[in-house]
Amino acid sequence: MLERFLEQTTFESQEDFKKNFKIKVPENFNYGYDVVDVWAEKEPQKKALCWTNDQGDHRDFTFAEIKEYTDKTASYFQSLGIGRGDMVMLILKRRYEFWYSIIALHKLGAVVIPATHLLTKKDIVYRANAAGIKMIVTAGEEVILNHIKDAMPESPTVKSLVSVGPVISEGFDDFHKGIEHAAPFVRPENVNTNEDTSLMYFTSGTSGEPKMVIHDFLYPLGHITTGSFWHNLNEDSLHLTIADTGWGKAVWGKLYGQWIAGATVFVYDHEKFTPADMLRMIQDYRITSLCAPPTIFRFLIREDVTKYDLSSLKYCTIAGEALNPAVFDAFYKLTGIKLMEGFGQTETTLTICTFPWTTPKPGSMGLPNPQYNVDLLRPDGTKAEDGEQGQIVIRIDKKPIGLFKEYYRDPERTYEAMHDGIYYTGDVAWRDEDGYFWFVGRADDVIKSSGYRIGPFEVESALMTHSAVVECAVTGVPDEVRGQIVKATIILSKEYKDKAGDELVKEIQDHVKQVTAPYKYPRIIEFVDELPKTISGKIRRVEIRSQDDKK
Repeated sequence: MLERFLEQTTFESQEDFKKNFKIKVPENFNYGYDVVDVWAEKEPQKKALCWTNDQGDHRDFTFAEIKEYTDKTASYFQSLGIGRGDMVMLILKRRYEFWYSIIALHKLGAVVIPATHLLTKKDIVYRANAAGIKMIVTAGEEVILNHIKDAMPESPTVKSLVSVGPVISEGFDDFHKGIEHAAPFVRPENVNTNEDTSLMYFTSGTSGEPKMVIHDFLYPLGHITTGSFWHNLNEDSLHLTIADTGWGKAVWGKLYGQWIAGATVFVYDHEKFTPADMLRMIQDYRITSLCAPPTIFRFLIREDVTKYDLSSLKYCTIAGEALNPAVFDAFYKLTGIKLMEGFGQTETTLTICTFPWTTPKPGSMGLPNPQYNVDLLRPDGTKAEDGEQGQIVIRIDKKPIGLFKEYYRDPERTYEAMHDGIYYTGDVAWRDEDGYFWFVGRADDVIKSSGYRIGPFEVESALMTHSAVVECAVTGVPDEVRGQIVKATIILSKEYKDKAGDELVKEIQDHVKQVTAPYKYPRIIEFVDELPKTISGKIRRVEIRSQDDKK
């Protein structure tokens, strides 16, 4: 499959990759027809999806079956009036019907809007009206169905509601009956151009309503790098990315690049993350490749890994937030596997990462993906030197494959992020003499104290080397003298929970002073049972700052 889209498919070094990586762009590319259906024709019995859940159910799907079911789903959606350019929201958690639906919508030239099951009535009303959503396909759970029903009187563009079960509530069509009785699918005459919109994500910023990030039909090709050269997958791989389908990381790790590489996607449909269960999945299913955010790995390394046979696991990647070196070191000692970091956004594909042919530096994001022209800029717009902090930007004289089109219906926000041939990521980093990038923080998370610029990540990494700290978030608190002071919000390990108090605060502060520059130490420490997070597992420092402002 790779040779269909790349002039050169194997690389020996970063220089080789930078010089020779080139995507061959088909005319009117459509992932459903040009990847899924091609696999179904070429190797119909090849396993595409291995799905199981926490109730003990299990199903395998070959590419021939994925084609069959996605064609039936496309025909069913056509019968409901869905076609090119129509907006359809999918609230499907980790149900296998997500794969049926997203591929079917691609085959129709429609726009897919993956969404989290945690949306309330207010969230659904906002999304339906902001995007002009025509249909919602959802997991059939009472709480989700009720939120959707409550939102309908204020959502006039929504014409169809579909439930995949187990509950089929009044007003919702039955997905499985629909595809069972669907007419034979006939491919539409004009499905899409490369520039048409195929995918939209609502992504929350630090203020205002969520932004609507839209991608074109070439976006899946941008994930060739993700699947083949970051996850390091091949046709024998069984890959697990731990992500809900409402999060952009799902198409990063559970669909596009993985199937182009010919890997089998493993899905564990679970309600609550339990580290022991995930280790058991790796053992029982012989998973070869794992990708997860740092939060997951922080909890995995706290388990007794020796109880599990993880010998099948060959490669692990990590993204979502910057990786603390202490987590890298602990996982390597336990498994012998080096975590390969990656950085990207909902607006991009993989932008910076550690590739298989490069040596990981614990705590570093890695090297730029040559798919993008990545740079670091000072606040005045000049290039940052090695060792100097700057905002990560992508130069876009020509739009690279994988970069978003715009923020839908929001030209002001689009211009703010993307103008004069540059896309501004809003993330701050520095680059070492070997070209590796090191994350500092979001531009609005950087703490300015007594003239120093302090990145939350460097303080968090220092904190993580103390045995009491399971997870932490560092934020700035206003201070009359210093402008801001550093605050650490910390989850303690079981062994230290009873020791929370002034003595432990002092111990942790002294520890940070020893590990990093003393001026960075947290002058305020708060112990908590949990940290506010997004569905993707990212810590919401903005929420911590907001709570502090109210105190």
